[in-house]
Amino acid sequence: MDVFLKTGRLVLRPFTGTDAGNLVALDNDPDVMRFINGGRAASLEVVRTQTLPRLLHEYPCFGTRGYWAADERATGIFLGWFEFRPLDDHRSAVVELGYRLNRAAWGKGVATEGSRALIDKGFSDLGVERVTANTMAVNTRSRRVLEKAGLLFVRSFTGDWAEPIEGSEHGDVEYSLSRAEWEQRR
Repeated sequence: MDVFLKTGRLVLRPFTGTDAGNLVALDNDPDVMRFINGGRAASLEVVRTQTLPRLLHEYPCFGTRGYWAADERATGIFLGWFEFRPLDDHRSAVVELGYRLNRAAWGKGVATEGSRALIDKGFSDLGVERVTANTMAVNTRSRRVLEKAGLLFVRSFTGDWAEPIEGSEHGDVEYSLSRAEWEQRR
């Protein structure tokens, strides 16, 4: 198995086509999908034709992918995924951080641990200058993860939701961390 990054409790690895079942299970939990699409399930067909191609995309500026399957290091159990992808395929300066984890991983610091490790790797090894992340304003758990990972609140904003979901009327929030801010904290 290829490994992109290891932490104390996680192995972040490239996705493969065999992860379709894991992704269907993750994306069929209404609590996991609550702040993504209001809790609607995804079919195996959607995972195979839409989700997996996005997760398998290679970013030339990194020479690797931008989405990583997260397995529990001790057991190998699939916990979800982390996003650390450049906003521009050809420039690594600004990346977006994100994560989607199953409920068994919630409240245990896993999202923070994986996020911090990716941020450190981005600034240390990948030429990243700024990490950004967005979430719904009402998603207090995700906001707390971003803060614990070291990102700073930038702004609240509203956008057009093609299909508004509960809480979208409160808008979204943006967080970010620059290389200079990261270096100050080290």
